[in-house]
Amino acid sequence: MDKDKFLDANSSEYDLQWEQFKLKETINIINEEILKGISKRKTLVNEILNYRKKFIEDYKDDEDQVIEYFDHERYVQEESFKTIDRKLKELNTLKYSPYFGRITFEDKEFKDVEKYYIGRFGVTPEGYDEPLIIDWRAPVASLFYAGTLGEHYYSAPGGKIEVDLQGRRQYIIKKGDLQGFFDSDVDVKDEILQMVLSSNSSDKLKDIVMTIQKEQDEIIRNERLSITVVNGVAGSGKTTIALHRIAYLLYNYRNQLEDKTLILGPNSIFMEYIASVLPSLGEGNSVKQRTFREFAMQFIEDDKEILPFTYEIEQVLKGDEEFLKEIKYKGSESFLTDLDRLIDDLNKNYFKVESLLFNNKVLVDKEEILSMFNKDFKNMPLFRRSAKIKRILFNKIRYRRDDIFREIEAKYKKIKEEMPKDKLVIEENNINFRRKIEIRNLLREVLNAKDSLRYLDGEKVELIYNRFNNNKILLNDDLGAILYLKINLQGLKVKEELKHVVIDEAQDYSILQFMVIKNLTGCSSFTIVGDVNQRLIKKDIESPMMNLNKVFPKDSIKMFSLNKSYRSTKEIMEYANKFITGDNIVPLVRNGDKVYEEEVNSIDDLVVNIKNTLEDMEEEGLESLAVICRNKDQINKIAPILKEKINIKVLDNEDIIYRGGNVLIPSYFAKGLEFDGVIIVDEEESKGEDLVKYVMCTRALHRLYYYKMNFK
Repeated sequence: MDKDKFLDANSSEYDLQWEQFKLKETINIINEEILKGISKRKTLVNEILNYRKKFIEDYKDDEDQVIEYFDHERYVQEESFKTIDRKLKELNTLKYSPYFGRITFEDKEFKDVEKYYIGRFGVTPEGYDEPLIIDWRAPVASLFYAGTLGEHYYSAPGGKIEVDLQGRRQYIIKKGDLQGFFDSDVDVKDEILQMVLSSNSSDKLKDIVMTIQKEQDEIIRNERLSITVVNGVAGSGKTTIALHRIAYLLYNYRNQLEDKTLILGPNSIFMEYIASVLPSLGEGNSVKQRTFREFAMQFIEDDKEILPFTYEIEQVLKGDEEFLKEIKYKGSESFLTDLDRLIDDLNKNYFKVESLLFNNKVLVDKEEILSMFNKDFKNMPLFRRSAKIKRILFNKIRYRRDDIFREIEAKYKKIKEEMPKDKLVIEENNINFRRKIEIRNLLREVLNAKDSLRYLDGEKVELIYNRFNNNKILLNDDLGAILYLKINLQGLKVKEELKHVVIDEAQDYSILQFMVIKNLTGCSSFTIVGDVNQRLIKKDIESPMMNLNKVFPKDSIKMFSLNKSYRSTKEIMEYANKFITGDNIVPLVRNGDKVYEEEVNSIDDLVVNIKNTLEDMEEEGLESLAVICRNKDQINKIAPILKEKINIKVLDNEDIIYRGGNVLIPSYFAKGLEFDGVIIVDEEESKGEDLVKYVMCTRALHRLYYYKMNFK
């Protein structure tokens, strides 16, 4: 977009001069705040060092005091530096682009007209009564995303504030330079949205704050204690919305959520891809990030081989019917029912209860133990129940041991007291020996009684599941099943405290996995995002993420649908729509080149075409480019020759870190990622629905090429 034309069309000369002055003044104030922050940090360091020196001199002979001081000082130091460093990082980000919007509104109660500038972070300089910049996550900033001017409200801690929204101005500021602004009275102007969406993928993720749409903002600001479920088409911004929701929740509920938020992503490549977004929102170090497999493996004690995800998906893509049948079964409610039957059977029949004997006499009879199992502690998980009952029985053994020991002591004390002194001199050693023998026999009975209760220990849950699973190699779906048994048999819970969980690519999760995550974490606050059209392993049932009533209270679930794609051009989305059934995706009207298709008859021709196409896209200024194949077999066919011709990285293992540039990647690792340009290489003929092809197409922002391999 032409900068001068943009300014002239949307602003008067006075407005332009005022906004340039305002920007310069704001940047100057931010720079002053940065210098003050650096000075504060330096002062803090000097104070800590001086006090430390004095304290060590005063308590140099008291090691415990010194250790206690350093433990406390480390905490204070970390907290003080954390606050200062956070603010300095925010200020250093803002000095290049302090704000992206401005709102003007009248408070209906007080009739005051307010004008606020909205930025990525908030700034209130020392001595200022009003903020210089409002953080986009602040309640009043929601007015910027309201969609229309006129009557609105925002939710403040004291309740709803009724306002008349009179103006909304949007800015494009790059490196401290005002490149454009205009007043918007309906919604985010197409010019701004087109400007951001037309940029390359690395910039787009970080610029989303200024282009959040009303329906996206509603999701981001949805109440904290809810199950927020988003089914969004490819390119609708699901992942970005989820990350901004985390930033919003941490801003407004930092004390409750800091270091207690977890993101579950599909694979390590995807997690690395989004890793730069949270730091750009100021929340990089306060959010835990794991794949479901990593999350599950911390609780599983088994050396048994677990098939890698790549093997599973490759077998499915190859059309292995037996394997697909197994996958479908373990993602079904029938599998969950079978696990519940197993748990019920274990509860009824696992422990063969016997009376507890001591000295060949019944200490606790069988009926009393059964009553503890079936009545007293019935609501406890089976193995926790057995452990508690075992502790109770151990106590009964101890009480009986103590009673007998006292009897033995009293018996031999009486013998000594009644025996004449002259005879006691002769017999004392013998008496003591007999006493020790009886005590030794007592201890032997104690050990025998305790040993008879070993059956209450149970066995490792992993062994129980392996028998149930006919000792087959474990799949990823088996991890959820093992955890489900551990929850119901052991009462397993996560050790770390978690208050909010984000699940991305949730369309691939089974009802069992949702149950496991909910029960392990104990969370009542979730953000669950996915696209039911992107299930690479399509099962016979509706994606469980669309019906979570069996997992969460119905009234806590808030469903959102996003049908508009902001990622790809109109031409790319219309092409992708051919490979799905049902409602088509509505693309934002951003036109581009038509999708190019060609059939190639040899691998040499294919490599030449890929090389030329990549070079053409690079010349156009596109940065992140991907060659996407359906599966690893196709990658193995072309990778050796392609790598001889061009510099391209093969991402065929989820442990490989994606840092941008040209990549050769299978469809299942590309899911969730986006690239400026995409080349699809496939040998499968798509007839009707083809969700794999849909996923491959919707990775492209600006250019899409399809080369059909017509050779073996």
